[in-house]
Amino acid sequence: MAYTIDRYPDQDSPRLGAMNLHPAAESVPRARRWFRKFIAPYNPACSVDDCELMISELVTNAIRYGRADDSWAVRVEWFREGTSLRIEVHNPGFPANVRLRHPDANDAHGRGLLLVDSIAESWHSGPSRFGGTVVSFVVADAWPS
Repeated sequence: MAYTIDRYPDQDSPRLGAMNLHPAAESVPRARRWFRKFIAPYNPACSVDDCELMISELVTNAIRYGRADDSWAVRVEWFREGTSLRIEVHNPGFPANVRLRHPDANDAHGRGLLLVDSIAESWHSGPSRFGGTVVSFVVADAWPS
């Protein structure tokens, strides 16, 4: 299975949706498409394009740096927290490996978290409740108060 979508979260939960993605390159555009499709009914006031860009960067990093002995998936979840939108990307990698880099102009990689840092209200990395790593970001004022 390449992906699964949770489109009917519990009404009492702040989680708006989630998806599990196979750790392969084709999952990056799939994550963007599914996020756009399933966030649309909530009518966010924030830039969905910016959210897609940040999701792309974090899913790419999760695929690139996630490691597990068994088969594994990248999990993306999105939550409404008051007027903010929080998006989490989980993978089985080690939390200590997540760091903000400052690449040279000629470096081909290393700008993903810089993009997230410059666009999001905030971002965080640490241990995932599923095991491994979670990297999340918050977009403020995603909905009117």
